[in-house]
Amino acid sequence: MHRRQFLGNAALAALLLPLAGGGDARAATARKRLLPVPLGKGDTVALVSPSSATDEPFDLQLAQEAMQALGFEVKTGAHYAQRRGHLAGTDAGRAGDLNAMFADKQVKAIICARGGSGAARLLPLLDYDAIRRNPKALLGYSDITALHSALHARTGLVTFHGPIGSGSWNRFNVDQFQRMFFDRELMQYQNPTDRGDELVQRKNRTVTITGGKAQGELVGGNLSVLVALAGSPYLPDFSGKILFLEDVSEAPYRIDRMFSTLKLMGVLDRVAGVIFGQCTDCDPGDGYGSLTLAGIFDDYLKPLRIPAYRGAMIGHIREQFIVPIGGKVEMDADAGSFRMLEPVFQS
Repeated sequence: MHRRQFLGNAALAALLLPLAGGGDARAATARKRLLPVPLGKGDTVALVSPSSATDEPFDLQLAQEAMQALGFEVKTGAHYAQRRGHLAGTDAGRAGDLNAMFADKQVKAIICARGGSGAARLLPLLDYDAIRRNPKALLGYSDITALHSALHARTGLVTFHGPIGSGSWNRFNVDQFQRMFFDRELMQYQNPTDRGDELVQRKNRTVTITGGKAQGELVGGNLSVLVALAGSPYLPDFSGKILFLEDVSEAPYRIDRMFSTLKLMGVLDRVAGVIFGQCTDCDPGDGYGSLTLAGIFDDYLKPLRIPAYRGAMIGHIREQFIVPIGGKVEMDADAGSFRMLEPVFQS
């Protein structure tokens, strides 16, 4: 699940700062937001593997069965089950599957089979003009952040951060999917309040970093993948946006370095609010002197004096929100919640 190979040489980020979030990304602010076509039961969805190959081929079958159980016909990319090292086939093959599924009029949505690493390699190979002509929902998280960011920056398309095809389709995730895609509900995102057998709730708690409310379009995703796009034309414009982040298996010193990069890029000074989801397995290691995540948030987010909270059910967790990247939301950092303000599908 590590994506460290995409971080490259951190020193290069400083050299690329004039480009970060600029160029084509700045032009994206003038583009109209592009809404995907609606999705219904009986429609055809595509399963693609734009990142890592799976180490268990049976998971690909489970992904198809899950989509069928949701009520869809399923198409798989031509390179869906291939492998080249840790990747699910060659760059040209994986990008070709994405381009083909966006161009296929029969396909109404694209589900990524898994994350891992490798999606950023595809960004120069995608046909953004064709994607703009055929807007449809893309669902995935983790390494799929590279695709979400590029599609939003280059086309304005609203995409969806949420479960992968081979992941858990538990009751919570299925409910999120049905409400978002079938009911097209203006979703309210607030962690469930369930104490279990505890005197006070411990699980799924949110923590306010700075109180207040803010409105803006959602941008973000996996922190390490997002930072790895620094200096490229595949980052969205962050001005006035609500930035949401998550990560997995990253030591606090690495989280600190990534937040430092966001600060140096000017991202943190431009956003209207910050929602941090889960950082799974990001505890300090053994030894003396490690920063904590809470301390990192205090260092980078509190001085901004914008609404910010942590603990949202976004990230590498079994039950996760499905959130629209590019969708307009209002966040309430005191309540630890956010809500959609506008539809995110074509009428």
